[in-house]
Amino acid sequence: QVQLVESGGGLVQAGGSLRLSCAASGRTFSSYAMGWFRQAPGKEREFVTAITWSGGNTYYADSVKGRFTISRDNAKHTLYLQMNSLKPEDTAVYYCAAVEGLGYRIYGSEYDYWGQGTQVTVSS
Repeated sequence: QVQLVESGGGLVQAGGSLRLSCAASGRTFSSYAMGWFRQAPGKEREFVTAITWSGGNTYYADSVKGRFTISRDNAKHTLYLQMNSLKPEDTAVYYCAAVEGLGYRIYGSEYDYWGQGTQVTVSS
């Protein structure tokens, strides 16, 4: 198993930046492809971005492409999400997720492990 703990959320003005972290413990972090998802109040959880086990390949939802960057440090067992040019519509609880295997996944149902989430609020 792997345990995931997100941090770095908070309140920021539109146009600002935040960096989320997801610390992983348990089995070998580099064995897992990782992703970020988010859920706004009253809405379904949605895919944000994903990364392969090595960090060599990434994939982004159109809504965040060019503004968000996913990365990972396998030596530190940590996943990151750099969020720039934030918009009020980015307000949500952000979750990191892990699935054993090499390739990234874009559907939440494909992930086996989830963090507890961190709140991101963007004011206008």
